[in-house]
Amino acid sequence: MSQHRSPATPSPQGIRDRYGPWALITGASDGIGRECAIALARQGMHLVLVARRETVLAALAEQLTRDYGVACRVIAADLGKPDAANALDDSTHGLDIGLVIAAAGFGTSGPFLSSDLDNERDMLAVNCGSALALSHRFGHRFGQRHAHGKRSGLILFSSLVAFQGVPGSANYAATKGYIQSLAEGIAPEFAAKGIDVLATAPGPVHTGFASRSGMRMGQALTPARVAAATLAALGQRTTVRPGWLSKLLGWSLAMLPRWGRTRVLALIMRGMTKPA
Repeated sequence: MSQHRSPATPSPQGIRDRYGPWALITGASDGIGRECAIALARQGMHLVLVARRETVLAALAEQLTRDYGVACRVIAADLGKPDAANALDDSTHGLDIGLVIAAAGFGTSGPFLSSDLDNERDMLAVNCGSALALSHRFGHRFGQRHAHGKRSGLILFSSLVAFQGVPGSANYAATKGYIQSLAEGIAPEFAAKGIDVLATAPGPVHTGFASRSGMRMGQALTPARVAAATLAALGQRTTVRPGWLSKLLGWSLAMLPRWGRTRVLALIMRGMTKPA
């Protein structure tokens, strides 16, 4: 697993000093994205909050402005659309955004042939397509910031299931495998442009993800803990595994061949998936 390290290692409290005054967060209406927004607002960062539910985003923006005195811009967007990243770039052109957190995504579980193909395609578009487009579009934008002596950061959301195939959640695991590989691949390229890239690979997390994907979450982390571990790791490594369970499983699974990891994850997924 790639563990590229940048020359400097910022503390969470130094994120604004390192990356500038503005951050853009997709999937900011709930879960890990929301907790990242709260954590960054505490540090005085202004925020572009992106998700589909405008009313939820507006309420969050009002709360963060009231509690921390930061400016917030709300953008309601369907990140599954091919032009979503371009639209976000264009609509934030006047802001000095130095950090992008691509937290939008969802999952599915169950037998592959029992899945709804349109839903699986939508997941591919949101989990992979939007992360790809945001990385490319804002990577160019961050390169221009580097030409003016500024650093930037990009956070993508991988998963514990990203490192092998997972029967019972095959397409979701494949989308996270794509994100993990993308982050590891672009990290050395982006480092030369002053851009820190991080893939976050948590295990189970208590979010709305579980209900949408049809899974039970035991021994799950809170979104706040995942957000804190993610922001603390930014600029220090390419992959972080928040929580002891993801670290333990990651270490133990790494001792197995890839087919062995697939079998173990199949058993875990079987225990997490709700009976039909």
